[in-house]
Amino acid sequence: MLSCPQHHHPSLHIHVRHSWRHSNPTATVSSCLSHAKNTQQYQNPENPTIAAAAAATHVSILRTHNAKSTGLLLHHLKQPGHPPETLPQLDAIPQEEKVKLQEMILITKKRIPQFPGSISQQIAPNANINSPLHTLFRDDNNSEQKEEDADEEMVIRALEIRRKVTSEIFKQAMMKGKFGITYSTNLANKLGDFLDFVMIEAAALKTLPEFEFTSFNVRARTVIDDLKVVPLVRWLKHNHLSYNKIAKLICMSRGNLESIRRLAEWLKSIHVKGDFLGAVLMKAGENILERRNEGLEEIVEYLENNGVRRDWMGYVMSRCPQLLSYSMEEVKIRVAFFLNMGMNEKDFGTMVFEYPRVLGYFTLEEMNQKVNYLKEFGLSVEDVGRLLAFRPHLMGCGIEERWKPLVKYLYYLGISRDGMKRMLIIKPMVFCVELEKTIVPKVRFFQDIGIWDDAIGNMLVKFPPVLTYSLYKKIRPVIIFLMTKAGVTERNIGKVIALGPELLGCSIVNKLEINVKYFLSLGIRHQQLGEMIADFPMLLRYNIELLRPKYKYLRQIMIRPLQDLVEFPRFLSYSLEGRIIPRHKVMVEKQINLKLRYMLACSDEEFMEKVETAVKRRQKFESAFVNGAPHNRPAADHPEEEMVVPCPETESES
Repeated sequence: MLSCPQHHHPSLHIHVRHSWRHSNPTATVSSCLSHAKNTQQYQNPENPTIAAAAAATHVSILRTHNAKSTGLLLHHLKQPGHPPETLPQLDAIPQEEKVKLQEMILITKKRIPQFPGSISQQIAPNANINSPLHTLFRDDNNSEQKEEDADEEMVIRALEIRRKVTSEIFKQAMMKGKFGITYSTNLANKLGDFLDFVMIEAAALKTLPEFEFTSFNVRARTVIDDLKVVPLVRWLKHNHLSYNKIAKLICMSRGNLESIRRLAEWLKSIHVKGDFLGAVLMKAGENILERRNEGLEEIVEYLENNGVRRDWMGYVMSRCPQLLSYSMEEVKIRVAFFLNMGMNEKDFGTMVFEYPRVLGYFTLEEMNQKVNYLKEFGLSVEDVGRLLAFRPHLMGCGIEERWKPLVKYLYYLGISRDGMKRMLIIKPMVFCVELEKTIVPKVRFFQDIGIWDDAIGNMLVKFPPVLTYSLYKKIRPVIIFLMTKAGVTERNIGKVIALGPELLGCSIVNKLEINVKYFLSLGIRHQQLGEMIADFPMLLRYNIELLRPKYKYLRQIMIRPLQDLVEFPRFLSYSLEGRIIPRHKVMVEKQINLKLRYMLACSDEEFMEKVETAVKRRQKFESAFVNGAPHNRPAADHPEEEMVVPCPETESES
């Protein structure tokens, strides 16, 4: 253990132990070393007289309980064949060995009895810098600083012990209130600041006469009982708050636990549900527990006067607790920001109810930047106000993160600023969806089915909601239905979607399938129906109740074949009372007949010109017939003319 010889005389240890009890450590070390030097003299064989006298003197002071071991050692040393051993000279021991020897002597002092909670500085065997012995060899300048550090460390350790004691007292109080050990431990681990507050209050109670002679445990338990923290924890847990939220609220209260119950009761009065109480209390700001109920009620009344209904307040505050942290002046500025854009109270109230964060989550600077960016599309202030009232979620979109990349991508598809303005007005939600995850996959799908980029741009401007539909739940099923059930070929499917993107918004079961069955029931073949849809995709979007009268008039009154409808399916898109019947009457009166395409797909002036031309040709034919011309009528010079013969009287309506 030490670098001294293997055999040590017992008198050395006896003298060390005896001297440690009755003298200081430095004197003990000196006397120990001098005694070792004297012991070396009587072990030297060159001076047997002195050795014998010293041995006799030494034997007289041996301790009784070590007599057996001492006798064995002396018997071993007196054996004739045992070589004489000499102890090294004191001056020959290195300084480092001296330090270790003296440190061992200091360590062997009597251990002080300890009790639970006491503080005792233990000496580490391998600690060279902070060992007690090194204080004898270190500089005086550093000793004061190290003593201060040691004192600070002792204070910190004492505080940690007190904190642990406070934590145990709190857990005992929780378990006394019928809480489990696991829940109590988890909650106590999150209440560091609150336990420090309890510890400080318990220490302050010692100044009071009634607590002057009480223990710390009694004072800490008194503080916890007076704060009524256990009933508060039970009440918050009953309102669906987790122990993490409860701990954060208790720490935020800074000892004023009654403010938590007071604010929670007020939130319930404005219809905030228990599931959102914790979120509102924690997200409303650090000073929310310090505000009075009168100031919060003033904010609610002001919002109610500007269109936000009282029974909406709970929903609004649950989704935007930041409103409760603003002063009354700040709330008025934010409300005026929207009212100055032309909103009325009704629009403002519905906007706040639909997206409460629009009022209190963003800074005024961010809101002004987004409004100015929307104006760059050619919108006026009133247009932006109506846009935000209709889709307030636009205020939650970032300019750099969402709007600018989308505008750049739409410009790549050939959409102009006016087209983007139309998209923004018709479907503002397009500017709220993610570009990479929502819009780009749909555009690639349209390219895969044969739609050109320019046509895609026109299609998006014509029907912007298509970008908000699900690709796999809405768009693809409609495409598959058109190709399998409606007779649209793979070559025409791109044309159908480009001309009629509105079909992608129709329900397959409630609209498309019903219309397809109706047209097939008229005798139209599957392939013919596909050609009709390719020529006029909107055919499948009309209400069947509006199609039946038109088809009946075509077949029974106009006496037209079904092929005319197959060749010109747009016939079903014209108004029966406004265009079909009036023009048919003109044709009956003039005794002419035109194809459906040239009869309906023109203005009234163009239609009358075609009627006059057809009448002249009919009169020319009749004069030639009367003058002995051939009975066979020559082919019509104009494609819109059919057989120019007098229309039968059965075609006219009574």
